[in-house]
Amino acid sequence: MSYPQQQPQVPILLLKEGTTETKKKDAQKNNIRAAKIIADILKSSLGPRGMDKMLVDSLGDVTITNDGATILKEIEVQHPAAKILVEVTESLDNEVGDGTKSVVVLA
Repeated sequence: MSYPQQQPQVPILLLKEGTTETKKKDAQKNNIRAAKIIADILKSSLGPRGMDKMLVDSLGDVTITNDGATILKEIEVQHPAAKILVEVTESLDNEVGDGTKSVVVLA
């Protein structure tokens, strides 16, 4: 009796239309760039001379804050590495309640 041979399983990736894939150095550069952008957003509100941020959402609601976790909750982030930084600040804010801006700038 012979058994049918199994074909090697190839993973199927479902991506949105227009999605591009970057690898190696380009992906690393994009991740670093995204992290720097998030850090630059928060850097000016850090320290004793830190400035408040005025955030306006799509409905026109205005939020003025100096809290790093609030700032990152209010902005729309699409880059995966930047989303990880936002998630880190949310978990740090839930557990400790402080240090969110410093964590992003250090990361």
